[in-house]
Formats: sequence, C-alpha cells, structure tokens
Amino acid sequence: MTNLPFRAHYLFPAALASVLFLGSLRIVLDNLQNSHHTCAFFRPLSGGYRVIRPPIRVSDEETIKDGCNIFEGKWVQGNGSYPLYTEESCPLLVKQVTCQKNGRPDSSYQKWKWQPDGCNLPRFNALKLLEILRDKRLMFVGDSVQRSMFDSMVCLVQSVIPEGKKSLRRDPPRKIFRAEEYNASIEFYWAPFLVESISDHATNHTVMKRLVRLDSISNHSKQWEGVDILVYESYVWWMYKPTINATFGDLEHVEEYNVTIAYKRAMETWGKWIETSINSHSQKVFFMTMSPTHLWSWEWKNGDDGNCFGESEPIQRPYWGTGSNLDIMGIVKDVLGKLRVDVRLLNITQLSEYRKDGHASVYGERKGKLLTKEQRSDPKNYADCIHWCLPGIPDTWNEILYAVLLQDYRVS
Repeated sequence: MTNLPFRAHYLFPAALASVLFLGSLRIVLDNLQNSHHTCAFFRPLSGGYRVIRPPIRVSDEETIKDGCNIFEGKWVQGNGSYPLYTEESCPLLVKQVTCQKNGRPDSSYQKWKWQPDGCNLPRFNALKLLEILRDKRLMFVGDSVQRSMFDSMVCLVQSVIPEGKKSLRRDPPRKIFRAEEYNASIEFYWAPFLVESISDHATNHTVMKRLVRLDSISNHSKQWEGVDILVYESYVWWMYKPTINATFGDLEHVEEYNVTIAYKRAMETWGKWIETSINSHSQKVFFMTMSPTHLWSWEWKNGDDGNCFGESEPIQRPYWGTGSNLDIMGIVKDVLGKLRVDVRLLNITQLSEYRKDGHASVYGERKGKLLTKEQRSDPKNYADCIHWCLPGIPDTWNEILYAVLLQDYRVS
C-alpha cells in the first residue's frame, strides 16, 4: 500500500475526532432540550458555577380553572386512589391519630375524595411539592389540629425521599422534618393562641384557667422570621369557655374578656406583625379557618343523643354545626381583609363540617395515653370529636394547599 502524505496521515484522525466531538455535543444538547423539565444544568459565575434548575411545569390537569372555588363541592368515593398513604407507610405518625392501630374497626373514612364544583384538585405530587420547597422552609403554626396538618404533610412526602436523606427532630416548641437533598424543611410551631399565653409550653400546656397576652407576640414571631411559607391556624383553644382571662398592656391587670373580643384583639396583634415583618415578594402566608367539631349528633341526626362516635359516612346535605363559630369566622375575614400584606385564606371549615366520620373518637389519646377499655365503652364522655384520624381530613387540607401553591407556577 502506498503511504499517505505526511499531512494526510494526521488529517484524517483529526477530522474523525472533530466529527465525533460535534456529534456527541449535538446529542448532549438535544437531550438537554428534550428533558429540560427533569434535569438541572450549570451556568458559569465568576469564580465558579451555579445550578440553574428548570421551571416547575403545571399541566392542564393541574390547573384550577379561573373562577372555580375549590372550597365548594362534595365528598365522593376515591375509587381506590385514597388514602394517599397508610399508617404503615408513615412510621412518623403519633399515636393520637393512628386510629386503625388503636382499634378502629372501619377504614371507610380514609377513602373519600373532595370534589370541588366545576373543577378538579390536582393529584398530589410529592416530588413536585419538594421541588417547590427546594431551599425553603414551610411552617405550620397553631395548636394540635394544626400539628396534624404538619403530620399529614410529612407523611405525604416522606415516602419519596430515600432513607438517610430525611430526618425528623423535636426542638420544642418546634418539630422539624428535613429533606436533605432539597435543602427543604417542613416544620410545626406550637402557638395555640398565636399570641403569647400560659399554654405555650410544647408539652405541658393543659391548664384549666387559661391566660392570654393579647398584645404580645414577640416570643413567637422571632421563630417565624424569614420563613418562606407560613400556614397559621387558631381556634379550638379559644372556645373552652365563653370568656377568657387576658392582659392587654399591663401584665398586672388581668381582665375577663368575651372570647370574640379577645380573639379579635389577638388577631389584630398578629396582623400588625404580618404587615411589618412579611416580605410579599419572597414569603407566602396562609390562614386556615376553623377546624369544626362534631360533639352533638342531634345536629345531623334528629333525636340522637350521641356524638361523632360510630359515624362512618360524611353528611351529604347542607350542614353547619354549632361547633363552628360564625363570629370567629367573620373576625378572621375582617382582619385579613384589612391587611396591606396578602394573606390567603384556606377556608376548610365547610368541607370539613361534612366529615363527622373522620374524628379520632375513642381511638385516640387523652393526656398522652390511649383510652382504656372502660373509657372506650363510654364514648359519650370520652370520644374525641375535635381531632382527626390520619390518613384523613388533614390530607385534603394539604391537597388544597398544594393546589394553591402549584398555581403560582402557572405560565401566564
């Protein structure tokens, strides 16, 4: 064979290498273009690179139609798609809410789906929510009802996070769940009155004579500063009696207030902090309306002398029980309506009113202990018709919260 000229001897390998390089580069660029919704890429900075993550995409199925009120609708059978998790799949659940493990014989309360009129709630997507929460803190603030919303949210996301990449720790008055790969946290902060009170200890807070400081919030609020997404709730602890002992200004002067008056002053104190401390460009604030109670079954069943015990289906007609105070609802809407900062209302009251079947009843705890056999046989005195079983109603509250957060990523 005749030897190639000197230049040709080196030119062919160089040309071949160039072709291979350009082809490889084209494949990489095509892959980036075709899969931009699932991967991150890098952008150079002076002195290094930073990760640029693609935007969160909201499909047509995840888009809530304009004008649709997701808080109005009805409960329908979930057709096997509910519950979204089980007690067994979420070992982080506390005994207060694990009604199945505690002996509840039926599970139908787990299988109902909230169906808004005129639109659908998007299916909860744990990975997409975690992407929304990347480098952020989500904090639920309130009482034990709000704590169940925290527990629910942790259960909804924890199964998609690998072992060793998630953690739950107690830092009273906070509980903190961490998703390490997302640098995200889901937190709960105990503040049953939002303002300060003698019931602010995370575990030792059951006092018969409650005392509230209506104009003081600083001990709590310093824990809320800089949190990216705040979800507030405060109701049940106010409703122990028609009146409540409180101070306003002078700590030495304790006065007995009508609960609605005290609640309004406390909400106004909270509202002042919101206006002066929240950056609407970087923080989102939600307020959850009252979680209803079902203490008297005569309200939905004429002549009955029971409570939520033994109930296995939702109420399927218009219903509003005496466990939800309309004056309190009006105060919340009035205070939020006057704020110069956007606080979005999660109006879960009516949809939860229908769910007389979802409470812990005799399958929960009292003062940190499961009910005894004797106590369970006396549901009239021992049934818990305030707290909810999990999986259950608080999962729907979180589905709604997720749906609202998701709409913020809609491409206009």
